[in-house]
Amino acid sequence: MVTAADIVRLDASAVRASVQVVSRTGPADLARSTPCAGWTLADLLAHMTAQHHGFAAAAAGDGADLVRWQTGAPAADPVGEYVTAAAGVVAAFGAPGVLDREFALPEISPQLRFPAEQAIGFHLVDYVVHGWDVARALGLRYDLEPALLAAALPIARSVPDGQNRRRPGASFAPGVTVTRGGRLDQIVALLGRRPGWPA
Repeated sequence: MVTAADIVRLDASAVRASVQVVSRTGPADLARSTPCAGWTLADLLAHMTAQHHGFAAAAAGDGADLVRWQTGAPAADPVGEYVTAAAGVVAAFGAPGVLDREFALPEISPQLRFPAEQAIGFHLVDYVVHGWDVARALGLRYDLEPALLAAALPIARSVPDGQNRRRPGASFAPGVTVTRGGRLDQIVALLGRRPGWPA
């Protein structure tokens, strides 16, 4: 059984894995296409950085402010800013008492509050997928620990599919059917990516 403490630990593992692959990004790579339709790698890194800031704010009780989730002006050092934001969210989730809180996640619902374990699970699956997005954009392998993928797969399965994923600004594209592949392929497909991208 995966506990709330396990989710925090596995989320940190997902974030560290994303940092490793993001750190392979050079200035010439920022214009590369990504599996996120219409986004360059620069766009994706800005989004990933902003999401770390938003979730860290939510962990501290200040997530309801949408400004906390917005991307700013293009960063002079997008990789460095990402690494700093990643360290911040890992520290925020590991702070004393966080697992007893509820998180405001206004991009999911402006009214609801989410138990910390569930909210951190959302973050976990997001960074499993976004780490894969960056790796695919750079043409790199992306290997994650089996326990992390085992925890992320049921979260990915729980994300509602359907017409809501076709609206502008949807967090994920409609799910993609896969008949083979491992857990990571299943996770990215459930969240709207083609595992063989860019093919």
